[in-house]
Order: sequence, then C-alpha cells, then structure tokens
Amino acid sequence: MTDAEIPGAGLRGERLRRPGGPVLTGLRRTVTTALLLALVPVAAALLVAVSVLCAPVSLATRGPWRPVRIAGFALLYLLADLAGLVAAAGLWVRRLPGRDDRARRAADAFALLERLLRVLRRAGERIFRLRVTVTPAPPGGCAHMAAPVLVFVRHAGVGDSFLLLQTLLSQAGLRPHTVLKRTLRADPALDVLVGRVPHCFLPAIGRRAEDAIGDLAAGLGAGDALVIFPEGGNFTPRRRRRAITSLRRRGLRRRAARAERMRHVLPPRDAGALAAIAAAPTADVVFVAHTGLDSLHSARTVWARLPLREEVRAHWWRVPADRVPRGEEARSEWLLAQWERVDRWIARHADPDATHV
Repeated sequence: MTDAEIPGAGLRGERLRRPGGPVLTGLRRTVTTALLLALVPVAAALLVAVSVLCAPVSLATRGPWRPVRIAGFALLYLLADLAGLVAAAGLWVRRLPGRDDRARRAADAFALLERLLRVLRRAGERIFRLRVTVTPAPPGGCAHMAAPVLVFVRHAGVGDSFLLLQTLLSQAGLRPHTVLKRTLRADPALDVLVGRVPHCFLPAIGRRAEDAIGDLAAGLGAGDALVIFPEGGNFTPRRRRRAITSLRRRGLRRRAARAERMRHVLPPRDAGALAAIAAAPTADVVFVAHTGLDSLHSARTVWARLPLREEVRAHWWRVPADRVPRGEEARSEWLLAQWERVDRWIARHADPDATHV
C-alpha cells in the first residue's frame, strides 16, 4: 500500500501499481462513487420494505430476520464506504500534495482504513452474531519488530480478507501491504485508501503477477506485513476438484495426490509466494488457518447460514526467516507441507457441515 519513508515503502512500486494512469483512475472512481451515491437510498428503501414485510412472520415464528439483517448490513456498508470517501477527501485537502510527505499520508490512510474495518466488524458482530477467536492472541506492538513478515492466508468465505486486515491493523499493529483482486477497486473507498499505501492489484496489467508481488515484497520494512492468499481464490469443493484436475493435466501427479488428501483447502499456487520469499529474504513467514466462514461461498449458502451459528476460529504460526528452506524447489515443497498443516488444523476445528467435499 504507498511508499516514501514508511519502513519498507519503495517509491518505484507506486508507479508500477497504477496501470492506466490518472485519467482512467479518476474516471473509474467517478463512476464507482456515483454508483455508491445511487445505491444508498436504494438500500435504505429496501431495508424499510423488508422490515415491514418480514416483521409479521419473523415476530410470530421468532425467525432469523435474514432479509432485514442482510439489507441492514448492506446499508451500513454503503454508508461506511461513503464516510470513508469523505474522510479520505478531507485528509487529501489537509495534506495537499507538496505540503507533506507521502509517509504521513500513507499513515493517515492506514489509520482511516483501520477505523472503517473496525466499524464493519462491530456491525458484523451485532447483525450477524460474528464471533472471532484468534490463537495465539496476536502480540501487540508488532509494528516495532525488527523484521517484516510475509502473511500467507487460507482464503475461504465472505469477508475473511477484511477480517484479516482488521486484525493485522487493530490487534497486531502491523501495516498490511496487500495483494488484492482487481475487482475490489469497484469499492470506491477501498480503491482510494489502498491506492495511498503499498499494494498490488491482480492481475497485474502488462506484468507477471509474481513480478508485481516481488516488487511489493522487496519494499517491506519493520512493522510491514505482505498479505497473500496463495490459493488464488475462495475455497469451494468445486474449485478444489478443478485444481486437482489441473495438476494432473499438467503432469504433476505427486502434487495432485497430496492435494487430494487435503480436504479443506485448495493446493497453493506457489509462484507469488515464492517470489515474495525471494524478494524479502529477511522476512519471517506467518501462516494463517481459519474456519467458520467456509460455508459462505454463494448467495444460497449465505442465506441458509446467517446469522452465524459457529464462531470464526483462526490459528497462526510463525516461521523465522532463517528456517525457510533455500532454493525454489525446496521452498515449493515446504510451502505445500505448511498448507497440509493448515488443512489438518481445519479438519480438527471445522464445522462438519461447512466444508464437506
């Protein structure tokens, strides 16, 4: 996410991560902001309508009020997005280009992003009965650690990436340099705030993804965390089967056999992770396994399983840089072995109805 004198923020990366130039960026943000403004009254009207329609049935049957919960959270999300845009504009005016350094503007963006994610998490706790337990508890003050970290995370369920970023910012005190899907730029506040801090949107137009990730990792410093989802997409049983089939088709039968034994994760696509490790050889590596959001992978499953019955559990472990294997082949095998550990943890803690294959 941006650069300058924040430890680990390299200026060269900012230019590379803004494909299309300021004209296309401005046009995109104008369109998405206009859409946001149009959606707010629509969401408000929808919330009123579903509340009136659902109240008789839900009160009589003590039902879960799913339409009201979903519409209410959607409206709150849109309002938080709008508030984030207004606050970001205020920060830009207060620190006009040339009046302050980029490090200060990036710090402001991180602080605002943390506040918005904290609001959304609290809303999720109240509206969807979200409960999150992280083991071991994230140590506070990580921003003062001597070494940066590479955070490799299992990807499963709606909102898991936002929960991770909020945990890193609020509880661990780290500055997440995140690898995100380009489609997330449709969120105008996220687009603006992430654009002010070191980041990488994929696919990287005109460049290989691993090159873009390597550039981002090369700029890490103390208190920085590069966040990658090595699976490349949200876990679903169908994606798992397709990934295994793809490995077999490419002649990677041994890797396919190991992937088939992993029931709760996708086999990691290790090109980006290996590029990050190579570009940041002094960085420790943190692996994050989690369960509880696994079943929320489609509109049907979201409807069926809200409000949440199971708590979201996350578990992480850290591998010091000097214990990461040398050589790309050894690192690839090591990464797969770590992902097998992720799968074993999920198997012990997952809701049996959530991640069936």
